[in-house]
Order: sequence, then C-alpha cells, then structure tokens
Amino acid sequence: MGEFTEKVKGNANEAVGNVKQESGNPETRAEGRRQEKKGEAQQLKGEVEGELGNDI
Repeated sequence: MGEFTEKVKGNANEAVGNVKQESGNPETRAEGRRQEKKGEAQQLKGEVEGELGNDI
C-alpha cells in the first residue's frame, strides 16, 4: 500500500511544482523546482518500497 501512496503523493507534488514554476515570481518558481524534486523522490521511494515488498 505504501508504494501506491508514495507514487500518488509524488505525482501530486510534481504537478503542483510544475505549475508553480510557471509563476512570474522567482521565489515561487524556486519553490516549484524544490517541490517537483520532492515529488520525484517520493516516486522513487514508492518504487523502492514496491521492489522490497514494503519491508522497509
């Protein structure tokens, strides 16, 4: 179950981060880049959990 949850959270963070990167505000763009990277990490965590059978 953790695998699916992490992947969904990751997708959501990536999507919100991409929207923020379209902002005219440099601080919001930087926040969007950070949020997108966080989403990528969450998706990777979900993949690892899936491979290990949620035993981590």
